[in-house]
Amino acid sequence: MYQPPHFREDDLGVQHALIRAHPLGLLITTGASGLMANSVPFHLDAAASEKGTLRLHLAKANPQWRDLQDGAELLAVFQGADSYVTPSWYETKRETGKVVPTWNYAVVQVRGTARVIDDADWLLAQITALTTQHETPREKPWAVSDAPDAYVKAQMKGIVGVEIEITAIEGKWKVSQNRPIADREGVAAGLGETAGQGEMTDLVRRYGGLLEAGEEAGKEN
Repeated sequence: MYQPPHFREDDLGVQHALIRAHPLGLLITTGASGLMANSVPFHLDAAASEKGTLRLHLAKANPQWRDLQDGAELLAVFQGADSYVTPSWYETKRETGKVVPTWNYAVVQVRGTARVIDDADWLLAQITALTTQHETPREKPWAVSDAPDAYVKAQMKGIVGVEIEITAIEGKWKVSQNRPIADREGVAAGLGETAGQGEMTDLVRRYGGLLEAGEEAGKEN
């Protein structure tokens, strides 16, 4: 991934937080099936290895797991918040007019070694952990055990597990921090008035040094 120094995010905790917040990653491999990419929900176990371990499952009908079984190179991409940035938000537009549009985004890329697992106990643990992660915030969480046992076992016969020990992880937070502060303020204000851009607004304010002292302390805690 192209990484200008001012956009790098090397904090493993921050990288892991993005994966948890945006767990539908793009699993990319190349092997006997050629270059292949599939969107897959991942579950992260940060304590399982030095950089964390990702667990997922694929349909047995999906040939990608066979490429993983054969040792294919693996890349997983997790896309966080993103937004179009209009030059109209820049103070520089009013000063010189020398501005162009851009796109802000936060992304994490992971490389690792995969282990294909066809084991009913492992698969049940994986789908239970994944389901619990996303159901827990609900007022009345659904649990895998709510479905008939025979039905769950039948469904698991159609999937195969994959465990990825992360060997390399990169984070890139391109959130206007390379712009003059007046431009950063303009971007934060513009995004703040744009529907659905609360997360990116917060990122621009945090990485752009626009948080007040009290807000910064709150973010750290």
